[in-house]
Amino acid sequence: MNDSQKKDKQLEDNENGASQNETLQNASRPKKFDFDLIVLGSGPGGEGAAMQAAKGGMRVAIAERYTQIGGGCTHWGTIPSKALRYCITSTMKALQNPTFRQMGVNVSPTLEQLRQGTQTIIGKQVSMRQSFYERNGVPVLRGEARFLDKQTISVDGCEPLRAKHFVIATGSRPFHPDGVDFNHPRIFDSDSVLMLKERPQSMAVYGAGVIGTEYASMFRNLGIKVNLVNTREKLLEFLDDEITDALSYHLRDQGVIIRHNETMRRVEGCEDGVVLHLESGKRVKTDVFLWANGRTGNTDKLGLDNIPLEANSRGQIEVDEQFQTSVPHIYAVGDVIGFPSLASAAYTQGRAAAMHMLGQVDGNLRVDDIPTGIYTSPEISSVGKTERELTAAKVPYEVGHSLFRSLARAQITGETTGMLKILFHRDTLEILGVHCFGVNASEIIHIGQAVMNQPNGRNTLEYFTETTFNYPTMAEAYRVAALNGMNRLF
Repeated sequence: MNDSQKKDKQLEDNENGASQNETLQNASRPKKFDFDLIVLGSGPGGEGAAMQAAKGGMRVAIAERYTQIGGGCTHWGTIPSKALRYCITSTMKALQNPTFRQMGVNVSPTLEQLRQGTQTIIGKQVSMRQSFYERNGVPVLRGEARFLDKQTISVDGCEPLRAKHFVIATGSRPFHPDGVDFNHPRIFDSDSVLMLKERPQSMAVYGAGVIGTEYASMFRNLGIKVNLVNTREKLLEFLDDEITDALSYHLRDQGVIIRHNETMRRVEGCEDGVVLHLESGKRVKTDVFLWANGRTGNTDKLGLDNIPLEANSRGQIEVDEQFQTSVPHIYAVGDVIGFPSLASAAYTQGRAAAMHMLGQVDGNLRVDDIPTGIYTSPEISSVGKTERELTAAKVPYEVGHSLFRSLARAQITGETTGMLKILFHRDTLEILGVHCFGVNASEIIHIGQAVMNQPNGRNTLEYFTETTFNYPTMAEAYRVAALNGMNRLF
């Protein structure tokens, strides 16, 4: 080998050595991020975060353990329960119509018949939401996601994926206390009750929160005898007292038996029914039993101890006002963080978390301005302060009322049960709270919400007194309530 060949060989060896050293150095470096954001759960919270982040230019993926996207909201909670509620309400209302009675129409639909349209609605929801991910280039990772460390997850044990940010939006499931046999054919939780095959004659509902009162109202509309057992002094204590009293009155008027301040001792499943034993010594026997007392966050399989991040006894994760956990690049939204546990709130929270990641810290979304929507019969919806809160804060407020029975539209439709009340500052006339009980309350409330959020000077009672409303409409209740409130001033 001549000198020139030796020199070339030495240069080649040096290059190969440098290449090998570079390979070893790259192997020792952390792997580059696969995504800017990985969202765990495709319910409303996960969807809100994923869509907002994707539109903001982030590389996003979403992990979903169920065979279809949409989360509990689409498959076991909001959509199927509200679809069934609508079917029950509309069907029973039609069957009670005097015209049908005169024609000799006297049928009793089964629960299976009433449920038939639910799967069609779920299918439409899944198809629509799937298109959102496809249009925005967000891959759906199928399987159970688990944290391996602060920046890495594995989906069903497959190859690890790294991301700069994570959003935990895994939702919740019904809380199952020890001593209640949910495998018994007559004992249900708020998910499994939707698959009830035969219509029972009687039902005990333990837990009178939002879910319990909704199901009590729904099944009572089917003619089922309902015992609603409440562990507190009043129904839905977070609502305005007048609305709570109205709900209690109308549930009892419909035939629901309400038992306040009661605590379960044990539940005994029998062949011919279920016996609920209460600490007070009372015993309630019904055909079926529905446990509706609390939910548990789906965090037990997330590998939180590898982050480390700790959930509370109900599986819920604590977050700050930007929905960040104690690990700053990991966010949590929706039912997994607890109250208010609403689909609407979860979507807003998901968007807010994504906007915070994108650097839009201030004024991202009004997460404090979330209306309640409770689908009892009649509906309940509210936004803003209650009378109890304003009294405690010593705010000089006044009340404007409108009873639905005085509205022409309610008289035409026969939906005269209900009321709208507006709370306003008696000096500035600023709208402080709006509370509605009656048909379409969850729709009606948004008019008040919109006015409340106008700039100072435009968010007053005068908007309703000076605006022309279509006639006859339910929205006219705002004008009636505003004039009623004005008449109280002196």
